[in-house]
Amino acid sequence: MGWTPLYLEMKDNKVLIVGSGEVGNRRSRRFLEAGSDVVIIGNHVHPDLVDLGAVVKPIDELIKWVEWADIIVTASGDPDLNDMAGELSGKKLINRADQPDKGNLIVPSSFFIGDVQICIFTGGKSPLMSKELRKKIEKVIKPEDVFQLEIQFFARNILKEKVNDQKNRKKYLYKILEDPEIKKLAKTGELEDAKKCVVSLINSLNKP
Repeated sequence: MGWTPLYLEMKDNKVLIVGSGEVGNRRSRRFLEAGSDVVIIGNHVHPDLVDLGAVVKPIDELIKWVEWADIIVTASGDPDLNDMAGELSGKKLINRADQPDKGNLIVPSSFFIGDVQICIFTGGKSPLMSKELRKKIEKVIKPEDVFQLEIQFFARNILKEKVNDQKNRKKYLYKILEDPEIKKLAKTGELEDAKKCVVSLINSLNKP
């Protein structure tokens, strides 16, 4: 299997969604929320998507909009229409939601826990297991883990100004992660107090 995970900057990129069923609407919303220009070919487009900026076009304009698009998503219930879009796409990026192996782009199941985005890709073997794995992951990642993300971000910005050596910065970050007082504040969600502890700890660690 030659797939590898990547994140694409999608703002202002042009996306064609072929199909307006559940999958097509879900993919449309995802790209719209990322700031893409989205055209949907389908009959029953959810009004919310139009409010978000999606443009709806008829099937007989498929060729025109495939040429326009940077990315094509085939999610129609009509296999012939999906295959036609696939053939017209040439070497463009295409997500074959109907038959992933025929495309060259995967849009994995994803969700946020705080600012952490988690994606799950089963190779198309089981959408059901993607949902089950999501439930398990959501149980494992706790609010204090997301809290520590904010603390690490805060600490890294300070350390970049105070410590030139990357290996030493990494050591300090681990000490901050394991600090008992910061762990205690993470459980109670006291972010500002935790930041004060970080500053104090970095100052003490950085003394000659």
